[in-house]
Amino acid sequence: MTIQFFGYPKCSTCRKASKWLKDHQVEFEDNHIVENPPSKEMIKEILVNTNTDIKKLFNTSGTKYREMKLKDKLPNMTEKEQIETLVSDGMLIKRPIVYDGEHLTLGFKEEEFEHIWKSV
Repeated sequence: MTIQFFGYPKCSTCRKASKWLKDHQVEFEDNHIVENPPSKEMIKEILVNTNTDIKKLFNTSGTKYREMKLKDKLPNMTEKEQIETLVSDGMLIKRPIVYDGEHLTLGFKEEEFEHIWKSV
């Protein structure tokens, strides 16, 4: 699977992550997280293949997250409802997401990118 990068162009963290990948000649498909968010199928695949807690996929520092009071609502939602909520608005998703079918990074930590994406 081609490495999928989901980011937001105005996000400085996304720009740093994208630059790191380009600087290290890591090929990836660039996706605008609002215009082309991850599909339900991809979210489900990420959860299964990477054993990631769905709550880590939420952008908990985002305005939308706070406006929707998701901190209080998420514990009472089913996984299906949480996935539906995530894919309803790309701004609810932690960014950038970098995923290749096996490996996943959320946000940008240079040492994590060194460890995961330099060797792929």
